[in-house]
Amino acid sequence: MSSPVDKIKNKLGIAEVVGSYIKLEPAGLNFKAKCPFHNEKTPSFFVSPDRGSYYCFGCQAKGDIFTFVQEFEGADFKGALKTLAFRAGVPLVYEDREERNEKDRLFAVIENATFFFKKNLGDFLPAQEYISKRGVTAETVKNWSLGYAPLEWRALYSFLLSKGFSASEMEKAGLVKKGDSDVSGREPYDTFRGRFVFPISDTSGRVIAFSGRILVDDGKSAKYLNSPETVLFNKSEILYGLDKAKMEIRKKDYAILVEGQMDLIMCHQAGFTNAVASSGTALTAKHLEKIKRLSNRVVIAFDSDSAGFNASNKSAQLALSLGMEVKVAELPKGSDPAELILKDITLWKHALKNSSHIIDFYHNSLLAQKLDQRKLGKEIGQKVLPYVAMLQSNIEKGHFVTTISEKTGIKENVIWEDLKKTPMPSVASGDGSSKEKEDKKSDSTYISRKDFVGRKIISLIYWQENLEKPLVSVEELKKKLSDIVGEERFNKIYEQLSSDKSTLIFEAETYYDKSDRLQSDIKELFSNFEEDYLKEKLAEFMVELNKAEKTKDKNRAVEILEECDKISKRISYLKNPKISDLK
Repeated sequence: MSSPVDKIKNKLGIAEVVGSYIKLEPAGLNFKAKCPFHNEKTPSFFVSPDRGSYYCFGCQAKGDIFTFVQEFEGADFKGALKTLAFRAGVPLVYEDREERNEKDRLFAVIENATFFFKKNLGDFLPAQEYISKRGVTAETVKNWSLGYAPLEWRALYSFLLSKGFSASEMEKAGLVKKGDSDVSGREPYDTFRGRFVFPISDTSGRVIAFSGRILVDDGKSAKYLNSPETVLFNKSEILYGLDKAKMEIRKKDYAILVEGQMDLIMCHQAGFTNAVASSGTALTAKHLEKIKRLSNRVVIAFDSDSAGFNASNKSAQLALSLGMEVKVAELPKGSDPAELILKDITLWKHALKNSSHIIDFYHNSLLAQKLDQRKLGKEIGQKVLPYVAMLQSNIEKGHFVTTISEKTGIKENVIWEDLKKTPMPSVASGDGSSKEKEDKKSDSTYISRKDFVGRKIISLIYWQENLEKPLVSVEELKKKLSDIVGEERFNKIYEQLSSDKSTLIFEAETYYDKSDRLQSDIKELFSNFEEDYLKEKLAEFMVELNKAEKTKDKNRAVEILEECDKISKRISYLKNPKISDLK
């Protein structure tokens, strides 16, 4: 009898599964795409339907449908198994509870707690009235498994004991706490009491934790209470609602980021199903990395109060540091997304439609204050330029410098001078990933093995040299690359990679294999390589321009500006040659 894994693989092809997450393009008998596990401009990720596997030549990621779902969604094997089994229509039959490992037992105890909370919501009228007042429908209550924790010390504890779970398992799942006072007694007591309960799921849809909102404010308890960190629940990695939003984020190519569970639920109920929530916890780089795998664009729609403003400020800084495009949806004062959707959904739609880039948002906020020129310049230097400094693209920086200059009347060269002296905001990622990315970025150059596009071009040259009858002119390929980087640098790249020649030849054969698209692929490779190289040169010229201006070398400054103009025009052509050809 075949296993569930075999049954799932027989029903779901690798191209079907991977293609539901990322865009695949035909490549002979295979498919190719931009790798979802590392940043790149040209496809290095290949999917083989015949082998039922994928492989990335850039970061060496490889595996089958199960490893892909695990890597993409950050799930464990059983999470991937559940996701794919549901999709394939394959029932999963688990072994007896006693035979499961610790994680399985914790999932089981949480599943029973979810059932308990759901049942109690149906039995407790005040909780139903609260949720109805907030505009949440019965269908939404069901879809999100919303519940209620009774205002009793050990209601859940007693229920779970009756189901065969131990106090230790409940504590490890974050459902009970050890009794340590005369008030609660010495027995373990429920973590959630007298609260409306929101189950928190992992990316495969399994409940792993809870968040509870107090119904009656006693002046002592926190308004919201989240489960503690457990083996299953890592606050720095889990985004509320991502399991339901991931496909829509990928489809719409942007995510709406809100603060609370109620905001998130109302967004989805109103049809904005690409929304996720930070659940009131500090946003981390790991949270944003999960979003970035689906889309590089995020719209922040936090509460309009000062706390919400500060939270969106920190989130925007972190997202910018990861190279994401960040917009802000400005909500009417005193409102949050849930209230706005309930009150007037057209106002919510207007806020999203008119969301602006974080830099424009802060810049326009200052302009609205009608400050005098001196004060305005000072405020822009303190509150706007740090965000411009965080942009990874010099072209983007130039765009915002021009915009600021046009709107304020401050000369561009003055803004550039201040920008060069502006320190970037310190971003606390919580996991060091942001710093690690910067370290990797600074360590990579166009003659490095890490420069994948350059490596692919050299692999093409080696491959064609190795063929008895080359498909393209080797000398032409060499000349093209030499024209871009110069003969000396070309020789350095060519020699540096020669020790890995056999591997590179294999990669090129696997990539192209006498493909009909070989000529167009080569054209695309050179275009992307030249664009990246020119951007580096543009950045180098900006540093040199700064030096020339400091030494008051006007002639050199003019020369550099002319070179920058040529480079900018060439980059524009590479990005859109058809439009440039019409000029």
